Amino acid sequence: MIPTMILFGLVFGHWWKSTLVAATLLWPALLLATGVISFDAQVLGAVLFGLANAGVGVGIHQGIAWTVRNLRSRHSPVASAPLS
Repeated sequence: MIPTMILFGLVFGHWWKSTLVAATLLWPALLLATGVISFDAQVLGAVLFGLANAGVGVGIHQGIAWTVRNLRSRHSPVASAPLS
């Protein structure tokens, strides 16, 4: 189930702050609803793991976006065209 939160971070990584907040709230709720954990000290661990796993996905998303932006700006035909 861990790849679920990584995928969540990858898909919604553009809105990284909201994604991390949502992951912090939704992951423990999902685990509680499915009966994987009980409502005690395990919830804090679920919150931290949800945040960390979504953070990995967001980091990958942001890294890819940063790379694409840099490649586009370097190879932009407008930037390299002579002025008339």
